[in-house]
Amino acid sequence: MLKIHQLFLRTYLTIFIAILITLTITIYFWAKNIYLNQVEKNLIQSIDILSIILKDTKEINSIKNIVQDLSKKLNLRVSIIDGNGEVVAESHKKIDDIKNHSNRVEIIEAKNIGLGKDTRLSETLNKDLLYIAKKVSFNGEVYYIRMADYTDKITDNFKKLTFEIFIYISFFLIIAFISTYFISIKIKRETDSILHFLKEITNKKKPIFLQSNYTFEFYKIAKLLNKVARKLAKKDEIKAKHTAKLTLANRQKDDIISAISHEFKNPIAIISGYSQTLIEDENLSQTLKTKFLNKIFTNSNKMSQIIDKLRLTLKLQDSNHNIILNRVSIKKIVETSISDLKIKYKSREIKVLGEDKEINADEILLGIAISNLIENALKYSQEDVTIEINESFLTISDKGIGISQDNLENIFKKYYRATSNNWNNSLGLGLFIVKSILNIHNFKLEISSKIGVGSTFKIYY
Repeated sequence: MLKIHQLFLRTYLTIFIAILITLTITIYFWAKNIYLNQVEKNLIQSIDILSIILKDTKEINSIKNIVQDLSKKLNLRVSIIDGNGEVVAESHKKIDDIKNHSNRVEIIEAKNIGLGKDTRLSETLNKDLLYIAKKVSFNGEVYYIRMADYTDKITDNFKKLTFEIFIYISFFLIIAFISTYFISIKIKRETDSILHFLKEITNKKKPIFLQSNYTFEFYKIAKLLNKVARKLAKKDEIKAKHTAKLTLANRQKDDIISAISHEFKNPIAIISGYSQTLIEDENLSQTLKTKFLNKIFTNSNKMSQIIDKLRLTLKLQDSNHNIILNRVSIKKIVETSISDLKIKYKSREIKVLGEDKEINADEILLGIAISNLIENALKYSQEDVTIEINESFLTISDKGIGISQDNLENIFKKYYRATSNNWNNSLGLGLFIVKSILNIHNFKLEISSKIGVGSTFKIYY
């Protein structure tokens, strides 16, 4: 793994090479383009001058001599080509060895638009040349004056320029690297301090206060690490609290098992006792037999309801539980719940006030929630229960024993059972089921209660 200064060096070398290559290529094409443009202008000017000279020259030998002299003085390749593409004068090659030039790019362009150019490798000189050809007339004939200059002159200038750029960039890179190196040393000291601090925390030792003002980032890191250290310093205390919570959870688990055992014990004992009596006593009257069978049936239903309640609790815990929403009547759900509860609470009066309200809900689940709340009101009060249906909420009120503030904070927890002898939530699932059903409907439940006065459950839908 690289050290910080090594990482900086590698990064700077990469940047240096990338910049050097980019600048080299850019400057090369930029300089070459400027050079070629200047060469092109010079060649056109030389062609114009030569065309003026040739207008006064009639002998072909004189033309050849002029071409040779001009080529030597200007260090250019000069050619005179007639209208048929035949070379009549050439500065660098014997005319007999030269092929017809009518298919040359610069000649074709000059023939069409008066001026043509091309850059290519010369077979005669084996060098890259820029060719400029211009269409002229003298002695009553059409000719093409072509001049060419070397493009490799830019290479020497390019090498010199590249070397100078390399020196300048290297100079600034060295300065930048030295500065960065000293910065990296300072950063290393800061990181070593942080690592030491973290080792102290890892070894469960009380770390000293970490301080860093070198940069804003290190200041923030130091501040956050000090905050973490303070939190970890309370680790033992939190661990002790967690252990206490686990102990409480285990005790609650034992209470739950005890409650479930108790709930099943009575119905099983009744079913077992009455069944045994029916089997052993053949002389029982039909009336007693019917009574015993009803007892067996009632207690088997009770056990079934306990199991259904446990299954519903597990189902509501599933975060992927889907509900089926339909337009349902609140009053109809309330009346159905009351009708079912009347069988158990025959002598109790339940008043229903207000007008009906239709909402979007899962009728079965919402019915379970409302039925649980009504049954709680009936179970923990001796007087009438009042249900009021409003436009935006439903209230279920009783004048019972009430719920203490401590119990109000916990009654919606799963398996929570009130410790008071006066208020007992059975398995501790009823209100948990109610809360879960309302939550998946996005409904809100509010409870107001006073010991010895009564309780009011309000559902906002």
